[in-house]
Amino acid sequence: MNTSLLYRLLDADPADGPAELLRRARACHHLPHLVLSALVRDGVRMGEPARAELRRARDRAAHYARLAAGLARATGVRAIRGLPLAGYYPDGLLRPLGTLDLVAPDEAALWQAVIRLVTDHPVEQIDVALLGDRPRHTTVTVHWPAEDPLVDPWYRVHLTTAALPGDGSAVPVRPYLVADEHVECLIALAESRLHRPALPPGPVTLLDIAGLTRRPFEPTETAAVLAAYRLAPEAATLLDAAADHLPLGPLAAVRTALAPELAPERRRRTQAAAPHLPTRRGVLLRRTAIRHSWDEARLLTLTPGTLLLTPVADYLLVPTLGTPGTLGTPGTRAAPATRTAALKALQHWDSRC
Repeated sequence: MNTSLLYRLLDADPADGPAELLRRARACHHLPHLVLSALVRDGVRMGEPARAELRRARDRAAHYARLAAGLARATGVRAIRGLPLAGYYPDGLLRPLGTLDLVAPDEAALWQAVIRLVTDHPVEQIDVALLGDRPRHTTVTVHWPAEDPLVDPWYRVHLTTAALPGDGSAVPVRPYLVADEHVECLIALAESRLHRPALPPGPVTLLDIAGLTRRPFEPTETAAVLAAYRLAPEAATLLDAAADHLPLGPLAAVRTALAPELAPERRRRTQAAAPHLPTRRGVLLRRTAIRHSWDEARLLTLTPGTLLLTPVADYLLVPTLGTPGTLGTPGTRAAPATRTAALKALQHWDSRC
């Protein structure tokens, strides 16, 4: 994993120099931070604005790491995807960390972590979505401004009770992710392909694979775990795409071991009769004083629709169109009259409590 690989992945000519490489990287969110760190490692000259941008990005990554460690100790949530993958990058090379992804063992732990984030940070936006019904899973994403909110991406912490949300039908929710950390990272990368099957893996995903090639994988065992998580086809497709750009190392044997798992998984998906798993997005009605005694959110079915009352804010639920387990795109928006009726219903609920 080096600057030469970055030139290839970004389709940049090394003869055009590092400025062109950085310009191309700016088309991808957070990728400039990775390029800047690679250029610093190579001793490329740069001015204070570029160094300051990289310094803020490193501070952001360090803050995410401290947050994850503190929340793990206090609530039991743990980091998945981006932060663990960053640990497999070579020293000095900064993996892009737009979002801190955390999985909670249950809803109570999720809300405890959200309360800590809202208490300790200037959170300006709290997005909520529910996946499924019985059982249901909860997704919360909190946002607050970066040091320079006009130049740098805002902080974004994504918490969920479903480690792997599936595709809403043939591949089910798998709430728990239990494997060696580097195998979990490969599982998470394969899951991301489940959500974007028509798009080729982006540069960061391919660099993540490059980082994992530095780890020891037991081929048969790893293939069996991927198959158990219902991700053999996605893992195979991902490794095939990565092989076009970089040597797979121990992952080449994993790809070979995956071959017998592909047809059975595709057959299972063809035969799956599970209905589409609904996702509902919360349209914010109001922030509230923190309800420290609440372990779970509450659903109220009232005249304007279904209301979701959480320990930090209240929402009107609307169906979404999008990837299961994400906040999605609203299928319908709350009309002003519906919103007004929902707020009145909340005031009536307040008066009774």
